[in-house]
Amino acid sequence: MFRGQFEHAIDDKGRLSIPAKLREALRKEKTLVLTSFDAYITAFPMKAWRVIEDRIRSNPTFKRDMRDFLRVVYSSAEDVEIDPQGRILISQALRQRAGITRDVVILGVMDQIEIWDKARWTEKAGAAPSPEELSAKLGELGV
Repeated sequence: MFRGQFEHAIDDKGRLSIPAKLREALRKEKTLVLTSFDAYITAFPMKAWRVIEDRIRSNPTFKRDMRDFLRVVYSSAEDVEIDPQGRILISQALRQRAGITRDVVILGVMDQIEIWDKARWTEKAGAAPSPEELSAKLGELGV
């Protein structure tokens, strides 16, 4: 389970250090699947990615919209290794797709890690729901 918010920078070679707290949660995982469905990069541990793939496989792939979906998902996905220093290499193509430059915010979100351009995250966080709205949502979820 991933939790927390961390500010880091991507170096000139495209490497990003995974925060120590998140590396601890990864335990023995050495490979992440990176993809961008939205205005950020999502990093899935291989175990979580396989669960997603199993769910996708359970759907018929002969439908046009499903084939289009699969193309987008798999063409943007990259397997990356966590190096001995706890860094991952994020390709230029994936960084461009997510609008990520140098400074990033890394979020632990349950079974995935989100990597946001810092300016974009600041804008998104500024439009976050109020505490009352969050409380109401928790109530809807039965919490």
